[in-house]
Amino acid sequence: SDAICNFVICNDSSLRSQPIIFNPDFFVEKLRHEKPEVFMELVVSNITRLIDLPGAELAQLMGEEDPKLPGANSTASGFFRSLMSLKRKEKGVVFGSPLTEEGIAQVSQLIEYLHKNLRAEGLFRVPGNSIRQQILKDALNSGTDIDLDSGEFHSNDVATLLKMFLGELPEPLLTHKHFHAHLKIADLTLFDEKGNKTSTPDKERQIEALQLLFLILPAPNRSLLKLLLDLLYQTAKKQDKNKMSAHNLALMFAPHILWPRNVTANDLQENITKLNNGVTFMIKHSQKLFKAPAYIRECARLHYLGSRAHTSKDDLDLLTSPVSKELQPLKSQKRSRLDTCHQEETQQRTEEALKELFRHVHSMPDSAKKKKLIRQFNKHPTALTPGSDVPTSPAPRRTRSRSFSGLIKRKVLGTPVILERKSRDVTPEPERVSKENVHLLQKCGSPAHMSQAKLKSLEGRKEESCRRVRGHLLPKDSSSL
Repeated sequence: SDAICNFVICNDSSLRSQPIIFNPDFFVEKLRHEKPEVFMELVVSNITRLIDLPGAELAQLMGEEDPKLPGANSTASGFFRSLMSLKRKEKGVVFGSPLTEEGIAQVSQLIEYLHKNLRAEGLFRVPGNSIRQQILKDALNSGTDIDLDSGEFHSNDVATLLKMFLGELPEPLLTHKHFHAHLKIADLTLFDEKGNKTSTPDKERQIEALQLLFLILPAPNRSLLKLLLDLLYQTAKKQDKNKMSAHNLALMFAPHILWPRNVTANDLQENITKLNNGVTFMIKHSQKLFKAPAYIRECARLHYLGSRAHTSKDDLDLLTSPVSKELQPLKSQKRSRLDTCHQEETQQRTEEALKELFRHVHSMPDSAKKKKLIRQFNKHPTALTPGSDVPTSPAPRRTRSRSFSGLIKRKVLGTPVILERKSRDVTPEPERVSKENVHLLQKCGSPAHMSQAKLKSLEGRKEESCRRVRGHLLPKDSSSL
């Protein structure tokens, strides 16, 4: 019953006029929570279709191996790296702790306040007052309610504290496991007509790859990332006031959301430009990155509807759910019952039509066409002859009279003469009609047009013909009769 979704009937009339919110990623989220292994295989198979990840990097993305990050094996620790590690050891309830829903709820107050104050020049670049920042930080760690609209804090204080929160997370917001995948996404470029790579970024593939990569982020990271990128997108839209473009904002936030922890600029070297450009791209296209690709939605939907679907554009098969395996025999049984009923109904209609046709043929006057139709019924008794409702015995054969007298009686008097033959061996030849008789017959026409004299002469000839026929048909010893 809960294989697809649950329905709630609302009886509150005041809420019926409200618009219905439809989540197109409903089945995607359902698959993520109920079957994380299937969901991970579905998404990662499509990520590897877009970007080339060697075995080690793919294992790191799947969480099967620890990430190998730049600067991890470097012997030159440096003062900067030691200072950052010491700062992260001072863990609080919110700052310096792993990302939790409670921490996101506290930090979302800062994001909400900044949405109302995006016009401050140099936002996120100009540092705020350190004393006010510490007061605000302690309040967030203790869970105290804060009234940011009281005027006690400046927008630069709140913006700097937000960057501080991101910088003190144990790992970047986009996680260490995804670091190499983001480097590969930055290298996605278009191809020319000859199939050679160009320097023009392939934006469509980059957006699709980021959509897939964001789907497998931990839920708290994905929630906070969406809030943050939306804030930076709105900030960049007002760059005419705050002087902060998408690229300037990327320079401020790339070390906090994408750079590996405990690394310096020297450790990253040539990758710094790729990382900064990658964050710039995320800010500019943030409104598209948190929607699952259409084919992922369809795969997740079909997975729960019990159909077999393709997992990607390369026709990768998605395993059929157990629910679908239980529904398939029921569907086949129902379909077979419907087919059987349809065949029986068709057979019944056919038999009724044949019976009607058979009655119609038997009611026809005797003719060559009727006999031909009856022969066709007799040739196919099982296919054409319908049951025993109508007698199938052939009509009695009428004996033809080939004599001239019989011909006259049929044409003139309309009464056929049936001659019974006493012996089948005796087959006398019928008397041939002379030209004179034929001429006479043609001249006579119908009895209505004959004169009485002609009719008498015709009857005389008829009697004579009958005597001649009797003389041929009767045996010699019956002449006395």
